[in-house]
This record gives sequence, structure tokens and C-alpha cells, in this order.
Amino acid sequence: MEGFIAGLGSAIGTIDGIVWGFPLIIILVGTHIYMTIRTRGIQRKVGLGIKLSFAKDKDGEGNISQFGALTTALSATIGTGNIVGVATAIVSGGPGAVFWMWIIGVFGIATKYAESFISLRFRVKDHAGDMLGGAMYALENGFPKKKWAKVVAILFALFAALASFGIGGAVQSNSVCGIITEYANVPIWAIGLIMAVLVGIVVLGGIRSISRVCEKLVPFMAIFYVLCCLIIIGMNYAYIGPAIKYIVLCAFTPTALFGGGAGFAVMQAMRYGAARGLFSNESGMGSAPLASANAVTRNPARQALVSMTGTFWDTVIVCAITGITLISSMLATDPGTSGSIAATYAAGGFEKGLQLTVACFGQVPLFGPAVLIVGMVLFSYTTMLGWSWYGNRVVAYLFGKKAIKPYQVVFLVFIVLGAIGGSSALASLAWDFADVMNGLMVVPNVIAVWALAGLISRETKHYVYDKNLDEKEEREIPTIDSK
Repeated sequence: MEGFIAGLGSAIGTIDGIVWGFPLIIILVGTHIYMTIRTRGIQRKVGLGIKLSFAKDKDGEGNISQFGALTTALSATIGTGNIVGVATAIVSGGPGAVFWMWIIGVFGIATKYAESFISLRFRVKDHAGDMLGGAMYALENGFPKKKWAKVVAILFALFAALASFGIGGAVQSNSVCGIITEYANVPIWAIGLIMAVLVGIVVLGGIRSISRVCEKLVPFMAIFYVLCCLIIIGMNYAYIGPAIKYIVLCAFTPTALFGGGAGFAVMQAMRYGAARGLFSNESGMGSAPLASANAVTRNPARQALVSMTGTFWDTVIVCAITGITLISSMLATDPGTSGSIAATYAAGGFEKGLQLTVACFGQVPLFGPAVLIVGMVLFSYTTMLGWSWYGNRVVAYLFGKKAIKPYQVVFLVFIVLGAIGGSSALASLAWDFADVMNGLMVVPNVIAVWALAGLISRETKHYVYDKNLDEKEEREIPTIDSK
């Protein structure tokens, strides 16, 4: 069995390398830059987006509040990608990967705005009044007479459904088990079962139930985690400057970590920074718009501005703080000491970002491990909630409402499988599979964004730059047969 898993993992790893090759990075970064230009630097409106996040739109139409839609999307993005994902990027691409994650986040704000805009602009509703949106509806309704649009829409929905089992289920539970079992002798099957039950209780209640939980948990967990990281950074205050300098240096220069034997090329830093950056903030994947479509908003631009702040919070703030926390912790140890984090890492002792994370946070007795355990459990739990909704939406699009319950059962099974598959081979397989599906989601979603870029540009000018954000959208949201 182990041989089969190793072989399958090797094959998936090879596919991962192909999917996340230079072409996809060019597509992803190119889209971020292109949409930054087409939206006239919408990133400068982040402050307005944050303000709108807390506003109530009484004249809008939807199922949940703007803040509820944002926190539901954030629940899926602020997860293991912010903790273990950053560490995995460092392990695989070197400290420079943190820099590229940050750059991806800054430019990715424009893409998050664009993909959310078209999701809201072409959303529909079923007979129960539930909103349906996402790249598949943008393609299908934006180009109703084009067969290629329908094909691309189906591909997006298929890749998103498969991605939910990896990024939303198995990876999350596997990471939680890895952290908990580092500090407590708890059966992994019990951890997986408890997580599946807790997720199941919420997701069966639909988007309103998920939104209610996320509105309460997401702000608390994000503030708690950031404050705790800042405390650890403060303890290593002498290494803050050197950590930032080292991150930037390694982003542009082939470098061996702390003078060790593990060398990293610039391309490695870019590739893993882009892959983990996308894994973290999901800008370009088209996942967050699946939740944004449910927001109560009077026009697409208002919620798109709110939605894009998710990338700001997730990567520009949280991932950057995590990266500085990890690198400063590594620098704070003596590279010449065989037992130090830096020396062990440079010697190739850490195969997983999880181990690096445990080692860095473990430097602070009691406090560090407690932060890591609480952060991982909360982050992973909310990510499962968010992605269960994403999968719910795309499965309903592909197969109709009758497929939702079977999908939810399979999703919960993957949570348990991810937990009990605690070996390094299975963990690597789960991460690589998630990476592949994430990368495949990018292509059809980016096609939708580029194809509708003209519309995004025109209507953004009207609503945002001509100051018509209070104007109600003229289009009446159509009702479709939800099967």
C-alpha cells in the first residue's frame, strides 16, 4: 500500500510541477497586472472596501450580509495556507518565496475584484430565492450563444468540485492532526471524526448557517493569530530587519539558506511563492466569488470592493506576518549549532513545512505551541466550512440540487481520510493534489475574467470612479430552474 501511495504521490507531484510551471505563473501574474491596469489600480480603493465591509445595504438583494459574504470567503482563504502553507513555500522555494507570495497578494487584489464583479454581475437565483454565481454563470450568461463558454464553465465547476476535497477537506484535517499529535497523544481517527461532525453540523444548514459561524469566528481567529505572531516577532525584534532583508535578497538571488547546503533558485522562489500565494488568497481561482454571489448588494461593484479586501487581509497582512515570524525565528537561532532550526533546515532535516512551523513556534514554551494549535484548529475548521459551500455551489451547477447531499457526505469522508492518512507520503499527496486542482481552476476562471475585462472596466468606471456606488443595478436578477 505504501508503495502505491508513493507511486501515486510521485505521479501527482510530477503533474503538479507541470501545472505550476512557468506558463501558469505568467498567466496568473499577467492577469493580476492586466486587471490592475483595466481597473485603474483598484488596489487604492482597499480602504473604501474595508469601510463597505461593515455597511448594511438595505436596498440590495441577496441572502447574507456583505460582511457575512466576506467572512465566508475569508474562512476559506485564511487557513493552513497562512501557517503551514507559508512554511511549505519556504521549505520548497526558500525565504524568497515569501516575497513573491506578498507580491502575488498585492496585484491579486485587482483579480479578486474582477472575478467577484462578474460573479455578481451575472448571478441568478433559484425558485427558493438563493443566489447562484461564480465563473460558470459569468461564462454561461456573459456569452449565452458561445459553445466554448459552456465547456469552459463546466471545466471550472468540475475542477472546483475536485479541489474542494483537497484544499477544503483532506489538507486541512491532515494539517490539524499533524499539529495536535506533535503535542498530545490523541488518536488521529478521533480528531478526524470530531472535525467531520463539527463541520457537518454547520454545513447542513446552508449558506446562512455557514455565514453566521464565520462572522463570529473569522475576525476573532485572525486577530488572535496576528497578535500572537507579533508577540513572537517582538521577542525576536533584533532579527526583524535582517529577516525582511533576507526574504527580499532570496527573491532575486540564488541563495543557500543560512549558508547551508540547500540552495534555492529564483525560479523556485517564484513558483512556490505563486503556488502558495494562490493557495492562501485564492485570487485568480474564482472560489471566493461563489460566496460573494450571495451577498446583499445593490450593484456588483460594492461587493466586489468588499471581496477584494479578503486578499489584502489574507496575504498582504497575515501571510507577510507569518513569513516574518518564521524567518526571524530561524535567524534567532545559532546557524552553527547542530540543534538549531536553521542548521537542521539547511541540512535538509525538514521535509515538510509543518515541521518547520512546529519548530519555530516551539521556541516559545507553552505560548508558541498553544498559539499554533488554536490557530491551526480554527483556521482549518473555517476553511472546511467555506470550501464545503464552494463545492456545494459547483456540484449544484453540474448535477442539480439532488447532488448536494451526496457531495456533502463525500466531503466529510475526505476530512476523515485526510486525518487518518497521517504519513508524510499521504500528506504530500494531499498537498500536491490540492495544488494541481487549484492551478487547473485558474485557467477557466482567468478566461472568464479576460473575456469580460471590457465590461469590468466600463462598469467599474461608472460605479467606482464616477461615484455611483449608491446606484441600484438596473438588471433584474433572473430566476432559473434549479432542477
